Amino acid sequence: MFKKSIKAYEKACEVIPGGVDSPVRAFKSVGGTPPFIEKGKGAYIYDIDGNKYVDFVQSWGPLIFGHCDRDIEKAVIKTAKKGLSFGAPTNLETKLASEIVEMFDNIDKVRFVSSGTEATMSAIRLARGVTNKNDIIKFEGCYHGHSDSLLVQAGSGMATFGSPSSPGVPADLTKHTLLCEYNNIEQLEKCFEESNDIACIIIEPIAGNMGLVPASNEFLKACRELCDKYGALLIFDEVMSGFRASLKGASGILDIKADILTFGKVIGAGMPVGAFAARKEIMSHLSPEGKIYQAGTLSGNPVAMAAGLESLRKLKKNPKIYDDLNKKAKRLLNGLKKIADENNIGFQTNSRGSMFGFFFCENEPKNFKEVGNCDFKRFATFHHEMLKRGFYFACSQYEAGFICTKITNKDIDACLKAAKEVMKNL
Repeated sequence: MFKKSIKAYEKACEVIPGGVDSPVRAFKSVGGTPPFIEKGKGAYIYDIDGNKYVDFVQSWGPLIFGHCDRDIEKAVIKTAKKGLSFGAPTNLETKLASEIVEMFDNIDKVRFVSSGTEATMSAIRLARGVTNKNDIIKFEGCYHGHSDSLLVQAGSGMATFGSPSSPGVPADLTKHTLLCEYNNIEQLEKCFEESNDIACIIIEPIAGNMGLVPASNEFLKACRELCDKYGALLIFDEVMSGFRASLKGASGILDIKADILTFGKVIGAGMPVGAFAARKEIMSHLSPEGKIYQAGTLSGNPVAMAAGLESLRKLKKNPKIYDDLNKKAKRLLNGLKKIADENNIGFQTNSRGSMFGFFFCENEPKNFKEVGNCDFKRFATFHHEMLKRGFYFACSQYEAGFICTKITNKDIDACLKAAKEVMKNL
């Protein structure tokens, strides 16, 4: 079933570390060899062995309209024929920035970059420069890219300075990173009590890197209030949830406003892109208007801008798309939950719009530690068996799943039929 993919993976390992260009793709969390994908169309992806899958990953979020959407494809080809990039301003940047700004009442300006990692890294630099403070607060299980100051693990105390979680990251670069437990207000308050040098809180309001674990409204309210009290800025990392959880992402669901928003994935509709945005009073500190430096040769490249602009305009014209996506996500999760219950399997689900997650455990996880107590072996078995039957879920318990407009109720019902067969033997 995977003969060509196995050979392709072996060859890739000879010239690419681990055979992949992003660690999660290696299937280390679930075991086995990753299928090598040849093409995608609509709701489906096809590997080099000719296997077809209903794709519940959708390039980790950005493909709301599925693979090879005709309108987005047309916009990309038309733009690419004029040139891939110029390293100079284009009107497409302004158009996409304007579309984004008019949707939010807490941002006035956007700076485009080429990845989510760049967006969060730059947002933190901006927050530090504006506040003239050094410490940042992040939360266990929230992934904000692989910049040095964000690759931290918990220390021995309740709320301590983070220590590097990756070789190659000097401790000096993480000593200003305070690490707290997600959804834990007491630890958050303790951080502010222990440091008077906190520049910002950065948080995924809908965490998608420990499965799908939303922050409680009470917790986010505490984040906002503590930032206001101590003169820190609140950064919402919406690289994954932006324009996915709703038209306005988590910000469209919540009544809490962040000072800085970071975006990625979805605003490029599958092209490499990221962005950070804030009020003009904050963004005015950014070079060349201000003294805080940030740059990128391919930032705002026309092909990515064209793809994102077409996708965003389609979404704005028909916001009911999100209702349909949410119903499909619920149909999938409710069906899986029912099957698990019938087989006496502990199973928890969660969704926000077209984002979803499920866990093999008895109680709904509220933070990274609780996710770690779930049955990862059972998840791995479920993943492999569903893959064999043509259903491609995220290859880690720590990743969220996504619904696209091209996934039909028929696809979901076929998935549930396969899951019923699989769960009988779990």
